[in-house]
Amino acid sequence: MGVLGIFLALGLLIFFAYRGYPVILFAPVFALLAAVMAGLPLLPTYTEVFMVKAVDYVKLYFPIFLLGAVFGKLMEDSGAARSIARGLTGTFGKNQAILAVVLSGAILTYGGVSLFVVAFAVYPFAAALFREANIPKRLVPATIALGAFTFTMDAFPGSPQIQNIIPTAYFKTTSFAAPVIGTVGGLLVAGLGLWWLYHRKNQLMAKGEGYGDHTLNEPEIMEGEKLPSFWLSLIPLVLVLGGNALFTYVVLPGWYPQSIIAQYEGLDIDQVLGIWSLILALILGVAFAILLRWIYWKKNRESLGTEEAKSGLGLSQTLAAGAVGSLLAIMNTASEVGFGNVIASLPGFQAVADFLVTMKTSPLISEAFSINILAGITGSASGGMSIALDTMGAQYLAWAQTAGIDPELLHRVASMSAGGMDTLPHNGAVITLLAICGLTHRQSYPDIFAITVIKTLAVPAIILLSLVTGLV
Repeated sequence: MGVLGIFLALGLLIFFAYRGYPVILFAPVFALLAAVMAGLPLLPTYTEVFMVKAVDYVKLYFPIFLLGAVFGKLMEDSGAARSIARGLTGTFGKNQAILAVVLSGAILTYGGVSLFVVAFAVYPFAAALFREANIPKRLVPATIALGAFTFTMDAFPGSPQIQNIIPTAYFKTTSFAAPVIGTVGGLLVAGLGLWWLYHRKNQLMAKGEGYGDHTLNEPEIMEGEKLPSFWLSLIPLVLVLGGNALFTYVVLPGWYPQSIIAQYEGLDIDQVLGIWSLILALILGVAFAILLRWIYWKKNRESLGTEEAKSGLGLSQTLAAGAVGSLLAIMNTASEVGFGNVIASLPGFQAVADFLVTMKTSPLISEAFSINILAGITGSASGGMSIALDTMGAQYLAWAQTAGIDPELLHRVASMSAGGMDTLPHNGAVITLLAICGLTHRQSYPDIFAITVIKTLAVPAIILLSLVTGLV
């Protein structure tokens, strides 16, 4: 009954999320259903497992969600995100529409803009280019997903996305861990993903399929809008990425004397260095983005002078929208973390976890399996990884040290594995992306899943490369 409860809970959560019901509401319902079917008491499981783990996640990562959402909203309202997307799509043109869209998403994500904001910012230009080139619109979500949800999210060293920050607390690494393996893995995912998208484009167009007669959420790009220049728009992203490196390697190590650190029981600088560095880097990016947003909002009000100008949000509304957006994002993820932790506490899952930790193989392979499984169950890369590392992180670290494996490899494999099977149909980012594009799972999910498979298969490739060559 316990194993049946796990599959039933997961199936119901996927079904309800697929139908548009809020995960934050139904995750605890189905988690408790699985618990009851496994013979666990209902209320203690809710208050002492689900809620405790959800709150722990909020405590650790809320500042990153908050600052990341505010930064993304400022990049959107200042026009900087649209300027980058417009600049790249204009440079490459309709003949390389897929490449232009992937690069637009990759640059924004690697610069610290949240995944959801990237989707909103890139979609209008992606749809316009695809329509001009008569490329099937059904490929737009997978193209945006490749640029925003894969190699710059968790593979490339220094990525400020949460999926690349979480392992730092468990392995005492930095966001720049395993730079060679991360770069090789990221390029592998990008290359194979682009090959798939161009293959699908050629396949569909050879059958006579074009952009299609779509009416839902077809974008309208505002004419006459004054945007920051492409290079000026890159400055906030460079500040986040460069600031992250500066605070990680130069400023924060040794910043506080041991006498101050000792006042906080259990505080280990190595465990919080990655989180602290990103918080400070995002503050730099937010400060510059506020300036950029104020300058260009004022210019647009003067030049447009119509209802379009009046519709521009003031700074207070922009900051409020970013803050509110961060609350929804972190609470949805925390709810998925609570769901996954309840599942992970069940006897049926414990047997699987024990097998993964004791299997006679490399800790890298065991880690990749466990994180992929939990990311798939929760429909969340960060949620699945947090659960796996909470449960087995210390054991993986000890196992790796015994086997002579650098903890940086554990970090990179963990972050890349989390971005694998997390994008099942109940994943919040997938549901949001399809809604933005005005498309359905039936129309576009198969190609998103193909990108997911490519991402998943890239992990064993980099594990093999690291074990054979010793690269980190």
